[in-house]
Amino acid sequence: MRLQREHPWPATEAEALAVQAELRPLVRAVPLPRPPRLIAGLDVAYVGAHGSADDEVAAAVVVLDAATLEPVERATAVGTAGFPYVPGLFAFRELPVLIRALERLTTAPDVLLCDGQGLAHPRRFGLACHLGVLTGVPTLGVAKTPLLGEWTEPGPERGATADVRDSGELVARVLRTQTGVKPVTVSVGHLIDLDGATELVLAAAPRYRLPETIRLADRLCRDAVAAVAGPA
Repeated sequence: MRLQREHPWPATEAEALAVQAELRPLVRAVPLPRPPRLIAGLDVAYVGAHGSADDEVAAAVVVLDAATLEPVERATAVGTAGFPYVPGLFAFRELPVLIRALERLTTAPDVLLCDGQGLAHPRRFGLACHLGVLTGVPTLGVAKTPLLGEWTEPGPERGATADVRDSGELVARVLRTQTGVKPVTVSVGHLIDLDGATELVLAAAPRYRLPETIRLADRLCRDAVAAVAGPA
C-alpha cells in the first residue's frame, strides 16, 4: 500500500500546525461508493515513558474480511515517535510508524479504522483525517471517549446513538456497540460520511465494545511492544 500524498515531516509545533492548516481543506465527508470488502484496524503502543520525541512506538494494522471479520493480513512496524507530545498534534507522533506498517501490506483495505479521532478535533483534523488524506483511502476514527463537544447519553441498547456537537457543528457520534456497555465515539476521517462510519463500526463490533479491527490491532501492537521491550 502506497501513499497518494506526502509532505515534509514537521520538527516544530508551528510547522505541524501549518501542515494541518494546509491539508484540512482536502477532507471530504462523502458516502462510501460501495460496501467495503476489506477493512483494516490500526493502533499504536508505546515502549516506556510517553511525551518525548525519542519514545519508541510500535504500530500494527490488521486487515479483516468485512463480511466474516476473519483476519486476512497483519503488519507491524517499530520506530521512534520523532515528535513530542503536544495536545492536538498527536498524529505527528504516530503516523510515521503507522504508515510504515501500512506500506508492508500486500492487500489494499477499502476502509481504515483508526484508534483515535477524525473531525472530532479542535482544528477538525485528527489522526483519521490526516491518514485518510495521505493514503486516499476512506478512513474513520473510533475513540473510547469524545475529545470535545456536547452530547447526551444514548439509550442502553446496542445500536443506540447520540450526536456530538462542538460549537453547534456535528463532529462525531456516540455509539453503543453492546447493550449496557459504555459507548464508543465515531468520527469521520476522509471519504466516508458519519452515517456510513457509524454503520460500519457497529457491524465490526458484533461481540465486544471495540470493533474487531481495532481490538485485534491493539493486541498485535502490544505484542510488538513486548518483543521490543524484552523480558521484564
